[in-house]
Amino acid sequence: MSLHPVTLKINGSLEQVNVPANMTLLTMLREVVGLTGTKNGCTAGECGACTVLIDGEPTNSCMILAVECEGQEIVTIEGLANEGRLSILQESIIEQGGVQCGFCTPGMLISAKALLDRNSNPSDEQIRAALVGNLCRCTGYVRIINAVHQAAAHIPEA
Repeated sequence: MSLHPVTLKINGSLEQVNVPANMTLLTMLREVVGLTGTKNGCTAGECGACTVLIDGEPTNSCMILAVECEGQEIVTIEGLANEGRLSILQESIIEQGGVQCGFCTPGMLISAKALLDRNSNPSDEQIRAALVGNLCRCTGYVRIINAVHQAAAHIPEA
């Protein structure tokens, strides 16, 4: 199978990779770039474990081909930390006990980041709506919602 060159920005770093035309963004991130924080849950766009930001929009990376991302900016769970320090959102989910098995956590946090980037003071309903595509089988979501509220309270006013 022939390889196709793809240039994109991943977590602030310009990456140039060669991938087969049928490789998903999820597979490219995990197997080619080595960013394994994005999880492979269902490969059908149903669970949200593979959610990444593509040009600021939460997207199931199992449902998009890597070649379709040419020139776009991708943020993965690894991109939330800054210089080895967890983000406020990452710290909040730990403090609120919103992590149990942890499988859904990367997608939850990416979806929550997208929400907080648009709305620094979301309501419970807005948080639920932002997380609707992310399935968690452990926490019951309340602790995750509380973590988003806690993170929002620490976001500096614009």
